[in-house]
Amino acid sequence: MKRHLAVLLIASVSGLGLTAGAASAQEAHVAPVTEFVQTNVAPWLNDPVIIEAIKAQNAAHASLTDADIDALDKKWRAEVDGSDRAMIDGILANAVSKLLQEKQAASGGTISEVFVMDNKGLNVGQSDATSDYWQGDEAKFQKSFGAGKDAVFVDEIEKDESTQALQSQASMTISDEAGNPIGAITVGVNLDAL
Repeated sequence: MKRHLAVLLIASVSGLGLTAGAASAQEAHVAPVTEFVQTNVAPWLNDPVIIEAIKAQNAAHASLTDADIDALDKKWRAEVDGSDRAMIDGILANAVSKLLQEKQAASGGTISEVFVMDNKGLNVGQSDATSDYWQGDEAKFQKSFGAGKDAVFVDEIEKDESTQALQSQASMTISDEAGNPIGAITVGVNLDAL
């Protein structure tokens, strides 16, 4: 299965089989990625560290306007390229980020990145700094949190330029103890490690 999946994935990324083959290769990764996140990620989504942090941020951000969200996102993006990284460093140092960093390290290279978002799509915690703070305008948030409880969205295959590994992002809705959606998680899955 692993070799067959790798051949299909390489064919799709390299442009071989440009018609139905590429579409099949793109779709071939969805089942193993879904199985990986449901087996290896879903069990820790009810960790109190994650749940309580999302709830606290949802409460703190309840009155944010679109303009407020844009301002926070612009501040984050400026910090990505700047020397003042107070906002980014604050989130990278929180308990959720520490937990996610541990989970990524324990994955043996299968998880390339992981971040948790609140009910607006704003970062709550992450293993590494993301390029933006607001994910709410992206499919990873809209097709997980926006789709409701138990939603899983597996994105297209991409080639990581720094590692040259094939990867896909999988996003899942995170629900509270009562089963109400409160946020989402996105996990970068290294397809070469599956």
